[in-house]
Amino acid sequence: MTDTDPWTIERICEALGSPGARKTFLAQINKAPVYELSNVAAKWQGVAERTLATAARIREAHAEEQSGRPVPGEWIDGSHRIAQHRGAA
Repeated sequence: MTDTDPWTIERICEALGSPGARKTFLAQINKAPVYELSNVAAKWQGVAERTLATAARIREAHAEEQSGRPVPGEWIDGSHRIAQHRGAA
């Protein structure tokens, strides 16, 4: 799919990536009253667009790091918080 393809339920599902997010989206779109379908779809289209944009920024940062260039922006190491959350700390 390209950026110019129209947003469809299938495209939103693909862009969400996470099986959990897909399941939630499909549940909400399937349970929405007909008059609310466009609002629910618009909400999830926004989530999908932000997800794709974030993934692109991550790929760019990874490429910068792999090439030995500094990753732009301010980065905070949150590894200890992740470990704590998982109970490994």
